[in-house]
Amino acid sequence: MEGGKQPLGNEDGSVQIVFNGEIYNYQSLRQQLVKRGHHFQTHSDTEVIVHLYEEFGGDCLKHLRGMFAFCIWDARKRRVFMARDRVGIKPLFVKIDGEKLLFGSELKTILAHPGTQRNLDPLALDEFFHYGTVPGTRCVFKGIEKLGPGQSLTLDVGTWTARRDTYWRLRFDVDQRLTVEDWEHAVYDKLRETVRIHMVADVPVGSFLSGGMDSSVVTGLAFESARVPLQTFSIGFKESRFNELPYARQVAEHFGTEHVEEVISADTAWLLPELMKYYDEPFADSSAIPTYLVSQLAAKHVKVVLSGDGGDEALGGYSRYQHDLKEAALRSRIPEPVRELVLGTLAAFWPKADWLPRPLRLKTLFTNLSLDADDAYANTLNLCRQPWRSRLISADLQDAIGDHNSGRSASDAYRRGGGDPLSGMIASDMATLLPDDYLVRVDRASMAQGLEVRPPLLDHEFLELCARMPSNLKIHNGETKWLLRQISKRMLPESILNRPKQGFEIPVDGWLRGPLQPLFEEVVLSPNAAVAPLINQQQAARMLATHRQGAGRHGTTLWQLLSLSCWADRYLKESVPEPEAPPVINVTTPPLGAIAPQISVEC
Repeated sequence: MEGGKQPLGNEDGSVQIVFNGEIYNYQSLRQQLVKRGHHFQTHSDTEVIVHLYEEFGGDCLKHLRGMFAFCIWDARKRRVFMARDRVGIKPLFVKIDGEKLLFGSELKTILAHPGTQRNLDPLALDEFFHYGTVPGTRCVFKGIEKLGPGQSLTLDVGTWTARRDTYWRLRFDVDQRLTVEDWEHAVYDKLRETVRIHMVADVPVGSFLSGGMDSSVVTGLAFESARVPLQTFSIGFKESRFNELPYARQVAEHFGTEHVEEVISADTAWLLPELMKYYDEPFADSSAIPTYLVSQLAAKHVKVVLSGDGGDEALGGYSRYQHDLKEAALRSRIPEPVRELVLGTLAAFWPKADWLPRPLRLKTLFTNLSLDADDAYANTLNLCRQPWRSRLISADLQDAIGDHNSGRSASDAYRRGGGDPLSGMIASDMATLLPDDYLVRVDRASMAQGLEVRPPLLDHEFLELCARMPSNLKIHNGETKWLLRQISKRMLPESILNRPKQGFEIPVDGWLRGPLQPLFEEVVLSPNAAVAPLINQQQAARMLATHRQGAGRHGTTLWQLLSLSCWADRYLKESVPEPEAPPVINVTTPPLGAIAPQISVEC
C-alpha cells in the first residue's frame, strides 16, 4: 500500500513496526482511529497496525482481519511485540539468546547472522518423517523457533524475558438453532463478503483455478467483484489421472475468465533441489512443484491472486475425513479390550503389503481401530510408519530421537474437537498440515515469484462460522462438503459438483520408477551425500529397488528421502553459499531516551 516503507512509526517515533502481509479491513480501522485522534502520514495498512497498537496494545490483534507477521518496538515500555496471523498464512522465525533477538519471514535471515549455529534437532527430523514437514513451533535447527499460528510474543527488554501467548484458536461450538436453509444463506453471504474484501487491491487480482470446487467457487465470486476481466491460472500434467485442466478450462469458460494454463512433465521434478532454497526446512509436499510453476505462470500476468486453500478444512472436504468417520463409527462398536488386545495384535503382525488387493490391506485399519480416536488420526497423517522409519533413520539419529512421540501435536489438537470426530480431524489439520504444509507450500512458492496469494476461505470470520456448523452438514451420508455443494448448485456446472476430489499432486510413484531415479541415486544414495549421516542408505536403496520392481509402493517415503537429501545438500554442506545479510536495525538508544541492550532486528 502507498507509503508503506518500513520500518514505519507513529507521530513521535516511539512505536516502530516491520510488517509482512495484508490487512483487509484496514480502511475501516483507519477511519475509527482518526476519530480517536490518531494522525496518519501514509495510506498504508502497515501504519494502521502502529496506531491500533497505540490504542489497544496487544489486544490490537483482535481487530485485525488478514494475513500477517509483524514486529513492533515500543520505546516507552521498552518491549518488543510480535505476532502471527490466526491460521499461520505468513511465517515468522525467531531466535532469542542472552543478548539479541533475531527474526524474519525466512529461516535464511537468521542463518545469515554469524552467531547462528546449524545444530540439527533430531526430534524435528522425526516429525518430518511423520508429516513431511516440521510442524508447530519447532525448527529443524536447535535454538530457533517458529511463532505459531494465532500466537504473539512479548519481549521485555529491561529484564530480557519473553512471554508467548495464544490470542486465537478455532472453537467448535455447534449452533443447532439454525435450519439447513439458514446455514446455506449464512455461509453463502460470508463467502461473498470474504472474497469481496480479498479482491480490494491497487492492481488487478487473478485467481488460481484447479477445477475443484473450492477454487471454482472463489473464482466465480471473484468474477462478480472484479473491476476488470478476471484472469485465471492452471497447471496440468501429461498423465491423465493427475490432470485437472479439462475441469479448470470448463469453469473458466463457464465464467468467461481470461484463462492461462500450462502442462508440465517429469522433467520439472528436477526443480526440487532449487526449490529447497525457498523452503528453508525439510519439506516433502510434492505439490510444491506445480504450486511453484503455477505461481511463476501467474506472476507473468498479475501481482495478486486468490486461492481456494482452506475450503477442505472449513467445510469437510478431505477424503480421509470420510474414511476416518467410518473408522470412528466402527471403533465405537468394538469393546476397548478387543480393540487393544485383538486388533492391536493383528496390526502388529499383519504385513504392510501394498501389492495385495485393497480389501486385504488391513494393517492401517487394524492399527487405527486399536487406538483411541486422537492417536488413530495422528497415525492416519503418518507418512512413514514403523518399521520403515526406524530402518531408514541412521542409528545415531535414532538414539537421539529415543521414544519421542512424533504424532503428539496432531493427537493433542484432535481433542479440541470436543468429542466430535470430524471437528477433531479439522482441529488436528489446522494445527499441523494446514499451517506447516499447505500454507508453507503456497507462501514460499509464490513469494519466490513476487506473487501475493490471498486465501479468502481462511478468513477467520468464515472459519468461525463454519466451526459452528453441525458436522452432518459438512459430510452428509458420506458426501464431503455437502453444504457447499448445495450452495454451489447456483454457481457451478453439474460436472464440477459431481466430479471426484483430486489433490494437487504430481505422479510421484511413476516418476520415481523412471525419470527421477538418477536424481535419487545422486542426492540420496551417493557416498558423499550430505544426508548420509542421517539415513541408512542401504535401506533407502532397497526401498527404491522394491518400488521399481512393483513389489511395493513407496513413492511417498522415497519422495521424503529425496526432499530431505536436497535440503541437506543446500543447508548442511559447509560450502553452501550464505544469502546476503539482510538489513539490520540496531536499537541502541531508543526514542524518548529509553536505554536498552542492543537488539539486532533482521527484517
